[in-house]
Amino acid sequence: MLTKGKKDVEIKAFLGEGTEFEGKLIFTGAVRLDGKFKGEILGKGTLVVGQGGRIEADIQVDSLMIGGDVRGTVEVRERMEIDSTGRLTGNVKTGVFVVHEGGLFEGNCQMARGGAAPKAE
Repeated sequence: MLTKGKKDVEIKAFLGEGTEFEGKLIFTGAVRLDGKFKGEILGKGTLVVGQGGRIEADIQVDSLMIGGDVRGTVEVRERMEIDSTGRLTGNVKTGVFVVHEGGLFEGNCQMARGGAAPKAE
């Protein structure tokens, strides 16, 4: 289980360390990726990239937590967080963007007031 605020979120899918997947991932709820993923990720919910996760993708989700390495174009409707072990390289649109000490971000960021990312044009 993943705790988001005071509410527990059940992990619906898990890609473990040592696994690789290429393609399109569409989900509702929460998904954790600790392996390698390349492609496109579309979700209504939370995407968690664990420390071992290596993601190269275009991502559109409600919230994103990064503990591993993410490369690509990212659009997060609510909140995005890079942990101290996380790294993001790419362009970001989000409402809330948190980078913890030790976390790395390289790219461009566009933020909107009120906690909602701007709509893609």
